Amino acid sequence: MSTDARAPDRPSQWGLAVLGAVGLAVAAALAAYAESHPGDGAALTALGFSSMLEMKAWLTTAAAALVVVQVLSALAMWGRLPGVHDTPGWVSGLHRWSGTVAFLLTLPVAFHCVWSLGFEDESTRVLVHSVAGCVLYGVFAAKMLALRLRGLPSATVPLLGGLLAGVVVVLWFSSALWFFSRSGEVGY
Repeated sequence: MSTDARAPDRPSQWGLAVLGAVGLAVAAALAAYAESHPGDGAALTALGFSSMLEMKAWLTTAAAALVVVQVLSALAMWGRLPGVHDTPGWVSGLHRWSGTVAFLLTLPVAFHCVWSLGFEDESTRVLVHSVAGCVLYGVFAAKMLALRLRGLPSATVPLLGGLLAGVVVVLWFSSALWFFSRSGEVGY
């Protein structure tokens, strides 16, 4: 058998490097834009909430709740959810749609972070939040690309999914929890 006939079955030598480069490029581009556009803190829209910060806190909370659905449905699909031996067919659809809705919920949050607030580093919490926000979209881009690339190690998509879930948790703790614990005090 020639090597050309086996080429599609061979693991991609560069697949992981491409994923890393795409993820870093997306995160760096967001950080660079947010840094160069400091914003004035004014909301473009609050989507019916009383303030931009309240909107961001609630949309991030909803996205974080959907991340729980994402993790549980992924564990079920991969046969790793304790007590679930036969995963129903609808679980993959639930996983896909809960991820789509979670991603869409983050878009107005990210837009306001980047456009209205910019990249901030005035405190450790704010710096962690700013970095995590940029990393979120880098990891998301890498995960979506990993779903399409053939020949990657089998753990690639679950690891990226877990990293994505972890970043959402960091974002929630560094923003929404902070906002809710301040009873609406504006200082961010």
